Amino acid sequence: MTKGELIKDILKLKKERKAIILAHNYQPPEIQDIADLRGDSLELSLKASKTDAEVIVFCGVIFMAETAKIVSPNKKVLLPVKEVPCDMADMITVEDVMKLKEEHPNAKVVTYVNSYAEIKAVSDLCCTSANAVKVAGKIDAKEIIMIPDMNLARYTQRFYPDKKIYYFEGFCPFHHFLTPEEVIECKKKHPNAVFIAHPECKPEVIDLADHVASTSGMLRLAKELDDKEFIIGTEVGLLYPLQKENPDKKFYHPSPEKMLCKSMKKMSLEDILRSLETLEPEVILPEEIRSKAYQAVKRMLETV
Repeated sequence: MTKGELIKDILKLKKERKAIILAHNYQPPEIQDIADLRGDSLELSLKASKTDAEVIVFCGVIFMAETAKIVSPNKKVLLPVKEVPCDMADMITVEDVMKLKEEHPNAKVVTYVNSYAEIKAVSDLCCTSANAVKVAGKIDAKEIIMIPDMNLARYTQRFYPDKKIYYFEGFCPFHHFLTPEEVIECKKKHPNAVFIAHPECKPEVIDLADHVASTSGMLRLAKELDDKEFIIGTEVGLLYPLQKENPDKKFYHPSPEKMLCKSMKKMSLEDILRSLETLEPEVILPEEIRSKAYQAVKRMLETV
């Protein structure tokens, strides 16, 4: 079957199933191109929840599809490839969270949405890479446990010297292993380029950044800024929508081979078609877990 035939069949089935296709910013270009919505994980889930779609096809990793189910319990949520884990989300367990809560009983637990449902369910509220700083500032607590990404926690701490942020030592490998040396070398090659770093990067990389932003924030900045050249410090897949939306600008990556998430590249058009045909694999969450996780997401939305 040709690519054109695949797309035609996907669009036909999507209409028959009353489905909506969501694609994270790191997905392969051909998947981004057929998606109804593309963006950050929580942003996608919230937008999909407001549609009349009966089926959500989430092209991303496991926790993203779980989040869609958390906010849309009455919709069928499909994850076209079942085994698409997130290395960072896999690093922390419920037991780890409970241990941190015991060690810091006065602290509020703020969980990055890049976590599994059972972790969200034992949290006070969630945050995103875009709103973590704002969430921390709005919390009426001097102590915060921020999980599972230590780099996002350390970045947030910079804004609140009067608060203590404890963190679990989890990280996203594709951001954590970007080095200052790689950024500096890229800056030498492109001296006029603005460097935008994701807050999941290490502090010493953040220190080199002209701007720090989530993936959606990077897309917005690329449009808003008058600069014509950018160095992008996040997973390499974001360069596709950046270039597509800004054809008159140039985008460079300091470490394209290292910062490539294999989980995000596992899905294909064939997988999406098969998922729409079979309505599997379906994401199912125990209601007790889903409802508790939803409360953490809801509190975040009420906070910011």
